[in-house]
Amino acid sequence: MERKIPKDSRVMWVLKSLLVSYVITGILLLLLAVALYKLELNEKAVSAAITAIYIIATLLGGIIIGKLARVRRYLWGLGLGIGYFALLLLITLGVYRTLNGDAVNLVTTFILCAGGGMAGGMLS
Repeated sequence: MERKIPKDSRVMWVLKSLLVSYVITGILLLLLAVALYKLELNEKAVSAAITAIYIIATLLGGIIIGKLARVRRYLWGLGLGIGYFALLLLITLGVYRTLNGDAVNLVTTFILCAGGGMAGGMLS
């Protein structure tokens, strides 16, 4: 038997989880910038680190929303990953006015974000 949950609390779950994901992203990107400055990393290392940051941020966001939801955790995590990607895409469009990269990179990033969120939801 599923319990009744007010819709506004569900919206707050998503907003809290997305906020945590983006704060984690910001902190990790700041650390990456420091590492890039100090260690003079090459482009492949930076690209791999950015991919890892997407996965870590959505994984932790998925864990948080899974703990809050307690039911259908993987779907909540998947939704969080998709929301994270959508916000990332909107920010990119707002800043650059175009999508940087090709469709393969876009689809790969979507799968990584959605998969990371879903894995986090399952781990919670």
